[in-house]
Amino acid sequence: MPAGSDGAAGIALVISDVDGTLVTGDKRLTAATVAAVGRLRAAGIGFSIASARPPVGLRSLVAALGLDLPMGAFNGASVVRPDLSTIAERTIPEPAAREALARLLAAGLDVWVFAEGAWCLRDPQGPYTDLERRTIDAEPRVVADLGTLMGAASKLVGVSRDHAHLADCEPRIAAALADRATVHRSQKYYLDVTPPHLDKGQFVTWMSGHLGIPPERIATFGDAGNDRPMFANSGFSVAMGNAEDGVKAAARAVTDSNDADGFAHAIERLILP
Repeated sequence: MPAGSDGAAGIALVISDVDGTLVTGDKRLTAATVAAVGRLRAAGIGFSIASARPPVGLRSLVAALGLDLPMGAFNGASVVRPDLSTIAERTIPEPAAREALARLLAAGLDVWVFAEGAWCLRDPQGPYTDLERRTIDAEPRVVADLGTLMGAASKLVGVSRDHAHLADCEPRIAAALADRATVHRSQKYYLDVTPPHLDKGQFVTWMSGHLGIPPERIATFGDAGNDRPMFANSGFSVAMGNAEDGVKAAARAVTDSNDADGFAHAIERLILP
């Protein structure tokens, strides 16, 4: 359904993914996006974010957008306040984390571990490390043996420049871990492993209860497979123009790409009265 067709009435809360949705490909918030969030606030509509990023990677967004509601980090496994203090937090059960690490490495992927408040890896010059530095505004911690972190891992990420290979890895690793961990690609080059039974959809449900806003009055925005649970748990969903076809098919509406101010256009055409 193209942007500008059927809008959503009575929306009281908007929850958006960040990378590939709220920010451009080079990780910028455009003036139009900042203005759109301001217009939501002026209309009395709440705004929050749900992201695969660690909490520290949300700090710059809080300042730029004036965020004042809880946010979901690590695909919803951690819920934090705007000052990044923790409301709720889960880690991956250690046996599942160890198996995930072994399977990611066996697949020939670079592996990152987010644990103990740090981004940990073995090769600080590996694929996409420069992008991640810009994204979360933090330097990695070099750890020779990532296995030492498996008792405290909030997220593991398999990283590869071979996007087709990573897409092939996703269903195999997800099936192997079954209900012991949640496995989704957050970008075509990142395969995330996070705590079981927690995803962005669960964050939408948590926000619904926390704020007393029924799900049908919540709108969600996203571009990747890990955003589909948000779509399923909200009354109105918008996929970005840069999303894969399966993500677009799961949404109620499709807007322009993240590099063409798709978020701002959809807020204007579909959400605001």
